[in-house]
Amino acid sequence: MKAATATRPAVALPSAIGNVSRWETAAKSLRRHWQLYLLIVPGLGYFILFKYIPMTNAVIAFKDYNVVEGIWGSPWVGFKHFQDFFANPAFWQLVGNTFILSLYNLAVGFPLAIVLALALNEVRSAVFKRSVQTVTYAPYFISTVIVVSMLYLLLGSRLGIVNQLLTGLGFSSVDFLGDPAWFRHLYVWSDVWQNAGYAAVIYLAALAGVDPTLYEAARVDGANRFQKIRNVDLPALLPTATIVLILSVGSIMAVGFEKVFLLQNPLNLSTSEVIATYVYKVGLLNADFSFATAVGLFNSVINLILLLLVNALCRRLAGTGLW
Repeated sequence: MKAATATRPAVALPSAIGNVSRWETAAKSLRRHWQLYLLIVPGLGYFILFKYIPMTNAVIAFKDYNVVEGIWGSPWVGFKHFQDFFANPAFWQLVGNTFILSLYNLAVGFPLAIVLALALNEVRSAVFKRSVQTVTYAPYFISTVIVVSMLYLLLGSRLGIVNQLLTGLGFSSVDFLGDPAWFRHLYVWSDVWQNAGYAAVIYLAALAGVDPTLYEAARVDGANRFQKIRNVDLPALLPTATIVLILSVGSIMAVGFEKVFLLQNPLNLSTSEVIATYVYKVGLLNADFSFATAVGLFNSVINLILLLLVNALCRRLAGTGLW
């Protein structure tokens, strides 16, 4: 008994010493690099003030929010607003439209940006390379309203340039903006045109960090251009592409409201009505803030689940993840 009693402090001692050591190390680091920690304070304060504190207002998703009574004075209703949303006959159509539009955009935009970056990386003429980069990158700075206006000018059923050319050549006009089958194509490909150049810059930065000796070794081994891309460029892009993919999948339910709403009309609602536009019409225009918050919280939870799943899958398959 005495031997057992005597050994107990010895077992707990290393843990205590380890804890003290960690705190001492952190304090020493703070004293030595306090200027760097001071630089973090404004950014940390921004996220706490404008991101984390407003998260507490998500509680109105579980309340029957009343402006007069305030957030914390409004009565609790539990999961009523979630049940109303799930019981809505249009629920599965809204979720389906949102998923299909996001997956279509991801399936097209993600690989095309990589292909554009690989193609630009192979260009030897610096002038041509900079020119193509400028042309593909410039649409990123065009506002969504201008892009949609361009689509109306090009594809309008009566005055659109494309339909005027079709009727001039003897073909019948096509209602691109009113046909539900065309909506997703217009949304996705206009988005690719607008954002592919910006995404390619990220991959070009990753390719700029490749060790030139790897290219020389591939050339000595007799590798052609495609073999060099497969064995040198793609492995160098894999970590960056994995992070971009995880972040993209993590926001798959957050379809951009502005562009969808501007392209939407009564004729294409069967494919253009997504969760964001539905919340705007039903929740915000009717001042039903609790319902709108409940749907937004549902979106956030789904995105978080997808983010965790894809991160775990990428960590297992590619050995790279956000954490």
